[in-house]
Amino acid sequence: MQTAIATSESVLELLCRGFDMKGYIQVYTGKGKGKTTACLGLAVRAAGAGLKVYIAQFLKNGEYSETKALSRFENITIEQFGMGKFVRGCPSEEEIAAGKAGDKKLCDILKEAKHDVVIVEEGNVAVMCNIISEKELLDLMDMKPDTVELVITGRGATKAVLEKADLVTEMQEIKHYYQKGVSARIGIEK
Repeated sequence: MQTAIATSESVLELLCRGFDMKGYIQVYTGKGKGKTTACLGLAVRAAGAGLKVYIAQFLKNGEYSETKALSRFENITIEQFGMGKFVRGCPSEEEIAAGKAGDKKLCDILKEAKHDVVIVEEGNVAVMCNIISEKELLDLMDMKPDTVELVITGRGATKAVLEKADLVTEMQEIKHYYQKGVSARIGIEK
């Protein structure tokens, strides 16, 4: 079996060279730490293999350590679709508009099929907070091209999302230093 070389080759180019790459749907959910870390690790692995990665971050807005790090990769694009704060109660019109813009962008990205890995970060939370609907997230899953790996993160994945996914990992919190009053630390949690 051949191995991929870190270039800007797309999955299509890799397939032409004899690579068999079917894309699946992965969901990382649960109340434990590590959902974003898992998907970003996958993004770096994919980029190292020469795959093109698109990351849509729902609910986030601003500079995070991961956005700074990922900006160094030519084949990773990351965009934010949020107001950068926790949604409490009913989402504002601005929060809904940002989420709808993210959903539209993801539809366009999947239709174009120019990315090998598409990550919907905090997609489950966007549904839970009524920023986008469960149907909109399920529609994204349905429109995924066969060669695209689709990754959805965030606590609170719905039963329908879990059933449609090919791989589901539930992060379970057993112990967390947050309970002792430790805030999110730059470079570790943010």
